[in-house]
Amino acid sequence: MILKCASHDFNDIYEVINDAAAAYKGVIPADRWRETYMPQEELTIQIKEGVEFWGYKDNDRIVGVMGIQHKGDVTLIRHAYVRTSHRNKGIGGKLLNNLLEQTTKPVLIGTWVDARWAITFYEKYNFRLVSNDEKDRLLAKYWRIPQRQVETSVVLAREIQS
Repeated sequence: MILKCASHDFNDIYEVINDAAAAYKGVIPADRWRETYMPQEELTIQIKEGVEFWGYKDNDRIVGVMGIQHKGDVTLIRHAYVRTSHRNKGIGGKLLNNLLEQTTKPVLIGTWVDARWAITFYEKYNFRLVSNDEKDRLLAKYWRIPQRQVETSVVLAREIQS
């Protein structure tokens, strides 16, 4: 079951993100990895900046989360994670489809260049990698991330589906 997360789901969102982010360890550049991948303070800031989380519940437990953030003329998909124990069961796709139904704007997703599995996942949903120049422009316009993260990231885009 997919549900819009509320303030009482904060700890579940935090746990899912940090459990699932373990997949990045040893894959993304070492200088971008940190234990407690997303600290509570950063998650709080993301929510205050307009990231709305949706969760996938299985047996009354949130096992997947994905955020949506409306930024002017585009929609961003942010922080898409599924608990390690629940991967490869279609949860990410269900969450993504739910969020895609909530916008009529072009959709952008940023991820790590070395997170090949994430890129492949989004490509299955008709997202395409943008050029490096376009990536740099989009990250500067719609995200607030350090320059080192810009250097080690990609952006995928999906036009409005008719």
